[in-house]
Amino acid sequence: MAAPASGSGRSTDNGSQKKRRGPGAFAIAYLVIYNVIMTAGWLVIAVGLVRTYLAKGSYHHLYYSIEKPLKFFQTGALLEIVHCAIGIVPSSVVLTAFQVLSRVFLTWAVTHSVKEVQNEDSVLLFVVAWTITEIIRYSFYTFSLLNHLPYIIKWARYTLFIVLYPMGVTGELLTIYAALPYVKQTGLYSISLPNKYNFSFDYFTFLILVMISYIPLFPQLYFHMLHQRRKVIGVDRKKSD
Repeated sequence: MAAPASGSGRSTDNGSQKKRRGPGAFAIAYLVIYNVIMTAGWLVIAVGLVRTYLAKGSYHHLYYSIEKPLKFFQTGALLEIVHCAIGIVPSSVVLTAFQVLSRVFLTWAVTHSVKEVQNEDSVLLFVVAWTITEIIRYSFYTFSLLNHLPYIIKWARYTLFIVLYPMGVTGELLTIYAALPYVKQTGLYSISLPNKYNFSFDYFTFLILVMISYIPLFPQLYFHMLHQRRKVIGVDRKKSD
């Protein structure tokens, strides 16, 4: 699960008396290039989905048409954790790591590892939600870094998540649920006793715990974004009055 709130751009705290020093010119140039590449990557995924749908005339099994770029660009988001850790992006390292790693986990440890779920419609559900979200998100960061943010992108960034976030979470949960029988049957990633490390791990149980974790985390992240929307869009409305 990942809220569309982690950043690879600049953020400011209007309430603080002391302005936070932003990244240097080199860091800004790097971040612009990174966000442009990520925007282009997710656009490639979007085009791949649409083109395959038009060619097949069906939305079933579209995952295979975008599997490689999805894995590449979703894994590329790991750099966002590095950006926060070295301080060129002022977002929380912990929150960003949670958001990014949850998607990387679903991409590799669930969808890639359990081939049987790749045909599930739920995979397309979260892929479409991720794709639209990331195109908007990386575009938002790019234009913000260039100090030329179109209002339509800003509005989309703080509005479309209302539908896209629940849509993505639903797809993620259904995909994990669909993977459970295969994980239990094959013992995927599970470690049984006895072994020389005297350690056991049940991947089936772990996936259930991951699903349960959505219960407290999803509302917190979702309402946080709603609060951010009221703050950002509300300020714009006051300015226009």
